[in-house]
Amino acid sequence: MLRRITAVAVTALMAGVLAGCGNTDSWVDARAATGWPAQYADAANTSSAPVSGAENLRLEWGRSVKGSLAAQVALGSGNYLAVNGQTEAGCSLMVWEVNNRARQRWCTRLVQGGGVASPLFDGFDNLYIGQPGLLQSFPSTQWVRWRTHVIGLPLTTRMVAPGRLLVVTHLGQVLVFDAHRGTVTGNSLDLVGGLDPTDSERGLADCRLARRGCPVAAAPAYSEATGMIVLSLWEPDAEKPVLVGLRYQQGQTPELTREWTSDAVGGGPLASPVLSLDGTTVYVNGRDEHLWAINSADGTEKWAVPLNYLAQTPPSVTPEGLVIAGGGPGSRLTAIRDTAEEGEEVWTSEETSPLTTSSLADVGYAVVRDGEGDAAGLALRVFNLGDGSTLNTYPLPNASGWPVGVSIGHDRRVIAATSDGQVYGFAPA
Repeated sequence: MLRRITAVAVTALMAGVLAGCGNTDSWVDARAATGWPAQYADAANTSSAPVSGAENLRLEWGRSVKGSLAAQVALGSGNYLAVNGQTEAGCSLMVWEVNNRARQRWCTRLVQGGGVASPLFDGFDNLYIGQPGLLQSFPSTQWVRWRTHVIGLPLTTRMVAPGRLLVVTHLGQVLVFDAHRGTVTGNSLDLVGGLDPTDSERGLADCRLARRGCPVAAAPAYSEATGMIVLSLWEPDAEKPVLVGLRYQQGQTPELTREWTSDAVGGGPLASPVLSLDGTTVYVNGRDEHLWAINSADGTEKWAVPLNYLAQTPPSVTPEGLVIAGGGPGSRLTAIRDTAEEGEEVWTSEETSPLTTSSLADVGYAVVRDGEGDAAGLALRVFNLGDGSTLNTYPLPNASGWPVGVSIGHDRRVIAATSDGQVYGFAPA
């Protein structure tokens, strides 16, 4: 009898253990790195980092890619930095150690022409990056994990769900990939018809200046809260670009649907759109020198605020909803609050003319001109988000070209870079 009771008890115990052992495979699903995983920080393009940014910095190192840059530096969850250089020979995609004076960990050469896109780091230090006609992934070493052909140049990629990678090419092909296997999941969308799938370099020369020959010239924005993807699209023979809203619904058929097309933005959108924390509002620059707020559900106008300069880089948005207008020549550092009914100017700093999108982390960082006339250089400026006042200014030694943005690491390090391939690493002082 005792033996029978013991056997029953063991069977019951094993059943309970097995019932409690759910599938734990989800930990291997890739998620965006906790640093500055790609251009404009996150999938929504907010240019905002979840750290307390340092007001006081010290320059740790400066290094050149020995070529040019057209996109921000990506920062991983550990101590790695990745840059997508355009070089005459040798390496172009480079991974450096941020906390070790930018010591190079590895590098490889990509097909050139894709400099407008930044790499994307996931939390395992895998990299995802495109070149004309191809998307590929690298592990923490330079050996290729996978590569898959696409039509056009993959712009900066985004994570839309754990293990799912959003890819939009400059020729308007939209795909979602399994980040581990490199295979397409669900359906694809072609936003532009009649393309030659063998000509992935068509129109690339127009992308940096966002001209009509490049149908999708800027990285898309994605909101996990609403499943909306928003991007700019310049259709063939159209007078100006429009905004397009797509919906991603993982596991449904179809997964990707085109929801709306909007010509509400005056003169057409310029640079990447940005989504609010709740995903209901799109902030985007108009070619009419206005900052526009658009309803992400249907593409209708919410409000527009005149900037009186052409913002050539995207705005940035704090989790609390403060919008810092984009930068460019002749810009003024401007903060706008979205009241739902209108865009209310909170403050303007006449002393700061940002040349980049402002990168935010309780304080703001932007690159500005340093000096006057032809001898002017570039400097990293730290500013107060409460009133726009300058907290500190740090010259970038021997900087040339134009700034391509500022990246903020999980360890509060700040990285600035220029189009001439110069990269500067700052640490909290």
